[in-house]
Amino acid sequence: MITFCALALGQTLSMVRLVLGPSYGDRILALDTMVINSLGLVVVLGIHQGVQIYFEVTLLIAMLGFVSTVALARFLLRGDIIE
Repeated sequence: MITFCALALGQTLSMVRLVLGPSYGDRILALDTMVINSLGLVVVLGIHQGVQIYFEVTLLIAMLGFVSTVALARFLLRGDIIE
């Protein structure tokens, strides 16, 4: 329960940084941190319930989070994603 609360607090603080972030870099970092916090929440939920399918879901979320962070950063730096 303590881990759930800590990850939820981290998720909330990341949302605040996403809204109030002064630059685009802060907002991208906040989105990436939110992905990591959601990974933690899904893993803790899988451990709590004893179901292994959550770990496969975690891998899918991690891949999507990485690709979306890279795509957003490239878009902000270069103006396009695919050259």
